Amino acid sequence: MKISRFVSALICALCALPAFASCNGAPEIENGYRQMYNLDFTTAHSTFQAFELAHPNDPLAHVSNAAAYLFAEFDRMHVLEMELFADNSKFEKRQKVAADPATKIAFENELSKSDAIATQRLSQTPNDSGALFAQILANGLRGDYAALVEKRNLASLTYMKASRGKAEQLLVLDPNCYDAYLAVGVENYLLGLNPAPVRWVLRMTGAQTDKNDGVQKLHLTADKGYYLAPFARLLLAVAAVRDKDPQTAKRLLSGLAQEFPRNQLYALELARIH
Repeated sequence: MKISRFVSALICALCALPAFASCNGAPEIENGYRQMYNLDFTTAHSTFQAFELAHPNDPLAHVSNAAAYLFAEFDRMHVLEMELFADNSKFEKRQKVAADPATKIAFENELSKSDAIATQRLSQTPNDSGALFAQILANGLRGDYAALVEKRNLASLTYMKASRGKAEQLLVLDPNCYDAYLAVGVENYLLGLNPAPVRWVLRMTGAQTDKNDGVQKLHLTADKGYYLAPFARLLLAVAAVRDKDPQTAKRLLSGLAQEFPRNQLYALELARIH
């Protein structure tokens, strides 16, 4: 009887623990990302904020809400247009649009909250996969903001490497966290586009520059990812355009356009390829 009471108490205690979202499992967070990809940023913020209230000790909602602020800024500034990504000269010479100060404050506030929760959880459990995943996302988002909004490429490289390092750490613990492969794929693919001498210098700084490996990792996220699969498919479409593979780009963009009809970026880029 004492054993059964102990087991019952243990089960009750476990059931009372907060349900920390990992990279493979919060339907509410997934809904928020889908709303974000569909450019319904107001609803995405509401979804993420509701999850924040229900799970105050989970950093994922905060970092995801930061992603919604960043993607809204990307949409306003038109920085995700493939015409820029597929042409190095156009991308480097793109007009710098002033960032929205209020959006930046909200973005940084959400990341700071996520960082605080993730750091606290990792201090108690160093292999906390949910906290590591939040750190991967936070570094990736900061790198994206630095590069695409502020045009600070060196700062972006630092965040990119930090995100990839955390991803490698997480993937040792959980190889099935397919969203984490995005961080490894992005660094290798983007830096792998540079000429050989530049790649050599980047590798000396600890960066990874294997373009083919980057594409393979992006495919893992695109095919099996949970939250980041649509973004990985967009990046693969960019890669296909750069590699003069319009059929693959059309297939990827057609799927995204059907899945997210409010996001005109996919239809616009598909029309340009046609």
